[in-house]
Amino acid sequence: MLQALSFKETQLGHNRVKTAYEQKEEIVHNYFKHKSIDLANFQLFIRAFKNEKILEVWVKEKNTDRFTLLHTYEFCTSSGTLGPKRRQGDLQIPEGVYYINHFNPESNFYLSLGLNYPNASDKILSDKQHPGSSIYIHGDCVTIGCIPLTDDKIKELYIIAVEATNGGQEKIPVHVFPTRLTEQGISFLKSNHAGSGHVEFWENLKKVYDDFDETGKLKPVKVNKAGQYFF
Repeated sequence: MLQALSFKETQLGHNRVKTAYEQKEEIVHNYFKHKSIDLANFQLFIRAFKNEKILEVWVKEKNTDRFTLLHTYEFCTSSGTLGPKRRQGDLQIPEGVYYINHFNPESNFYLSLGLNYPNASDKILSDKQHPGSSIYIHGDCVTIGCIPLTDDKIKELYIIAVEATNGGQEKIPVHVFPTRLTEQGISFLKSNHAGSGHVEFWENLKKVYDDFDETGKLKPVKVNKAGQYFF
């Protein structure tokens, strides 16, 4: 009886993933070695900041609670303004609490990792008929609401995500923020985007930002009937 292929083996059946491993596997191994994290026994968390155009990769070994910052990537480009995505075609990069729900090794943008937009909050707060969809972290350097990292850098992040999934992680959390939601960040948003209608949403999202920033740990995040995040 033939043994089923692992997730990693299935992904390596695609030429772009195979190429990514050939070119970047040693680099990724060195990221983990530098942080003394076991690549065969870790969990992954991704945070993105739209104003700073920075994507952070956090990891922790499964038997520990606290995440460690592994690496950061710059957005290659961006679209829309600060504020959540609320309808199809608004060019907005979503803001909120998501997870990776799709690996696309044959993407039009080289390799891509899909977000579960619209999430439970978005379904309440966004356009009910046309909230938009198909939001990815991907290669290339174009976007109408996604996060592009270039083909070169998506190879690394894709490998890290494949390794996490292959190691048993069912959901890779992704938190997307308008900016770093420190007190200074909220003041910036209130001063420069007071008329956006999003200040209450950002203050709610700040609770999620603060909890991880203070503890280095991830709590399960829920959504109430008003579309607000809570623990």
